[in-house]
Amino acid sequence: MCGIIGYIGDREACSILVSGLSHLEYRGYDSSGVALMEKDNVNIYKAEGKLINLVEILKTKQDVISKAHIGIGHIRWATHGLPTTINAHPHTCNCKNLTLVHNGIIENYQELKEELTKEGCIFKSQTDTEVAAHLIAHEYGKTNDLLLAMQSAVKKIKGAFAFCAIHKKEPDKIVVAKRNAPLIIGVGEGENFVASDIPAIIEYTKKAIYLCDYQVGVVKKDSIKIYDDKNQLIENKIEYLPFEAIAISKMGYKHFMLKEIHEQSDVVRNVLSSKLTDIEHEIKFDEFKLTSNKIKNITRVQIVACGTSLHAGLVGKYIIEKFARIPTDVEPSSEYIYRDTIADENTLVIGISQSGETADTITAIKQAKNRNSHIVIITNRTDSTMARLADSLLPVNAGIEVSVAATKSYMAQLISLYLLAIYLKEQKGLKENEKEIQNLKHELITLPNKIEMLLEKTDEIQRIAKKYSSYKDFIFIARGINYPSALEGALKLKEISYINATGYGAGELKHGPIAMLDSNMPVLAILNSGIVYDKVLSNCEEAKARQAKLIGVSDYIAQKDINLFDDLILIPAVSDILSPALNIVVLQLLAYYISEYLGKDVDQPRNLAKSVTVE
Repeated sequence: MCGIIGYIGDREACSILVSGLSHLEYRGYDSSGVALMEKDNVNIYKAEGKLINLVEILKTKQDVISKAHIGIGHIRWATHGLPTTINAHPHTCNCKNLTLVHNGIIENYQELKEELTKEGCIFKSQTDTEVAAHLIAHEYGKTNDLLLAMQSAVKKIKGAFAFCAIHKKEPDKIVVAKRNAPLIIGVGEGENFVASDIPAIIEYTKKAIYLCDYQVGVVKKDSIKIYDDKNQLIENKIEYLPFEAIAISKMGYKHFMLKEIHEQSDVVRNVLSSKLTDIEHEIKFDEFKLTSNKIKNITRVQIVACGTSLHAGLVGKYIIEKFARIPTDVEPSSEYIYRDTIADENTLVIGISQSGETADTITAIKQAKNRNSHIVIITNRTDSTMARLADSLLPVNAGIEVSVAATKSYMAQLISLYLLAIYLKEQKGLKENEKEIQNLKHELITLPNKIEMLLEKTDEIQRIAKKYSSYKDFIFIARGINYPSALEGALKLKEISYINATGYGAGELKHGPIAMLDSNMPVLAILNSGIVYDKVLSNCEEAKARQAKLIGVSDYIAQKDINLFDDLILIPAVSDILSPALNIVVLQLLAYYISEYLGKDVDQPRNLAKSVTVE
């Protein structure tokens, strides 16, 4: 996701913007830009690639930029349009009075573009952001008021956005708006800030206002006014920012779990950053310490983990065997440590843990280390015990996860395993599946956008959650690479709602579990288009024949099959191999909303702890 920074006050704006962007570069590095207002003039500077390219341009403009005390900046992860200078933010309208930076995706930008073109707007870029700039400017022409223009424009926009706008005719303010994209206002003394994330402003202020969805704000150097979706002025809620404030604040969300579910698109981008830069290039894994020759000698992979991390490992088994062609075993750490395991110097042992302090997994890793296996640790905590035991440490960079039920760390583990599987294949020099690998890399790069699309349309998931919240039992079924998704979906529901949920391989349904099916047993089936679609569909028909309520989660259901399902949740189109990364978002949200309807303690469910440090 892109990064936004804004400043208004008495200091030199440019240095603050550049510093802020440097702390947001993890959010994107395709291009960057700043807009600096001096009196009634706005100068815009843009550059392709890393932020340093923009810095070099700005060095030659010191005599101009030093006079500006208000400005907005942007660092981009391209979603609409190539990562070129013309597509870089900030964007302007035709009259160049309004300047805008944007984070998010405008879903109806094509329709808006057609309407605005008819009104005489001329577009120069391929971005959805330029459409927003023209739209806000068009609304400004009706009112000559930037606040009113923004309030009117956002009501016409579908999708996710965080906007930050300035206007030549109103040089004393920055106007901001937000929906399903992070945006905070840093509160200073005689100056104020706007940013996507706390690191951009933490050196300047310890106080911030977290903008909530559908809110619009007017930021001046000595005042901040926030308006709700009914355009009513609301009271500013200022929060103090400790160093890790982003981790311990709900940022307007009702629960940490919901916040962390919504952070998953950014988490994917963080994991991909620097490792997957282009579909034509090999995966970069500087943290992996085995040479290509030693990787070629690996005869076996063992994955040890617990709970949610174990389910990530099961997905890892599918993709490592498919692409790296190495036999892979996945086992709960608690079982691994109590049997005679076969491991040696040609065994790659992967330990997965969010906290890096899971006692069973630590013991398992120590056992494997004593057998001279190469230890790879996938964890969210680089300062943990497991990290110190690692021969190769692969941080997942998910940020602090406050909710006990793991969501974004699971996503980070999944993506790390996809990258690792591709990396092993490439280091072994295998030439099979080259086209599929290229397609998978492309899908990984576009995955954050699809997650954001899914998070934009949760009304149906909420409706279904409310409908099924009174049931006492639940069954999840899937086949192939989504079998672990069924296990993880059931675990999430069990963890936070206390409903007796169980995941099964769909083919196993008739080997015992089918005896449980009746009208009081909902069955959730994951059946993405792919080689197992027809088989899972057949298992769905078996469940329906027993009068079970049937929920489908899929990227595609044939028209003739739709009536089989009582309820259906469609995800964006995705290949079968990557579908677990989208399906899990649906299952997390379903569990969350059911728990919320039941009035459970979502973030701190009974009997559970975030880090299990005893066996």
